[in-house]
Amino acid sequence: MAISKDDIVERNFRITNNNAIDMHVGKRVRLRRTFLGMSQEQLGAELNVTFQQVQKYERGANRISASRLWDISQILDVPISYFFDDMSEGTMRSSPRWISRGDNADVLNGEQIKDPMARRETLELVRTYYTIEKPAVRKRIAEMVKSIATTLAGE
Repeated sequence: MAISKDDIVERNFRITNNNAIDMHVGKRVRLRRTFLGMSQEQLGAELNVTFQQVQKYERGANRISASRLWDISQILDVPISYFFDDMSEGTMRSSPRWISRGDNADVLNGEQIKDPMARRETLELVRTYYTIEKPAVRKRIAEMVKSIATTLAGE
């Protein structure tokens, strides 16, 4: 299946203009800024940008670069992860990576993704695994999973 120039333009437009993730991050910036009683002008002054630029960030009209997001997190006294908290599944699915793959993260160009490391399920499992703080417990869980896999492979 060939991809036309129009498909690429359409995909890029959907990815870069008012992306749901950019809007979510902007809403979180606005939420924290207003919680602290800080004006857009004050945040802009701290960032050395205009209040109009802060407005664009908060609406998701302009993307916030990683370094700028770091600065905002320091000014608003929150970890970077704060800006991604409470993100809905629908919002997550609007990331450029997921949009380029289509609606199903485990399918690319109509074919099942064969690399297990590229699957959403794997990423969720690893992310959850590393929320376990005790290394010894993580090690035991990894051993248990290996044991189950070995047993099931022998069936």
